[in-house]
Amino acid sequence: MNNTANYFNKFNYFNKTLSALTLATILLVNTPLCFAKDVNANQPVQEQMVNVTEQHIVNLNQSTYEQLITLKGVGHTKAQAIIAYREQFGDFKSIDELTKVSGIGDKIVDMNRERLSL
Repeated sequence: MNNTANYFNKFNYFNKTLSALTLATILLVNTPLCFAKDVNANQPVQEQMVNVTEQHIVNLNQSTYEQLITLKGVGHTKAQAIIAYREQFGDFKSIDELTKVSGIGDKIVDMNRERLSL
């Protein structure tokens, strides 16, 4: 009888462990889905980042490197060029003056015009 009781104790422990592991797996697998509801899987990550930052105004005379790279068409090199231009020539006098920065044309200025300020 002692062997039978020992067998059932091991079986009960196994069932509890298996149930706990199953529950933990279900929670771990489904957790990311709870946080990903607002993400559009068909939209590239870079576009999603731009959509989040579109409402933020970028001041050409005060913005940091990190803020400048949120502009459409402005990457690391162009952001550095904007800062270098600003350091060399002083504050921008107009939004259109941005086209004097190497690599920045009318198209980039027009894409970002609503977000730019002085």
